[in-house]
Amino acid sequence: MLDKEIKNEVMKKYERHPKDVGSSEVQVAVLTERIKVLSQHFSLHPKDTNSKRGFMILVGRRRRLLNYLRRKDYEGYLKLIRSLGLRK
Repeated sequence: MLDKEIKNEVMKKYERHPKDVGSSEVQVAVLTERIKVLSQHFSLHPKDTNSKRGFMILVGRRRRLLNYLRRKDYEGYLKLIRSLGLRK
């Protein structure tokens, strides 16, 4: 699970305006951090198959949000994937 401090830092970095907690950019950034934490968990616990289901759900949710962002704001999408180090 993500610490509140880490989550708040990520939200501050990608927010569109103060108090922004629900924009696509913020959601993708928070999901990316959760995915990183779970990836580290799986390197220590490779047989934890129950958590892998939740992990795959998070990956799918992030993919859908990125597809939405790519359709609605292509420049913002490119900026976000570069800053998060996703794809290309």
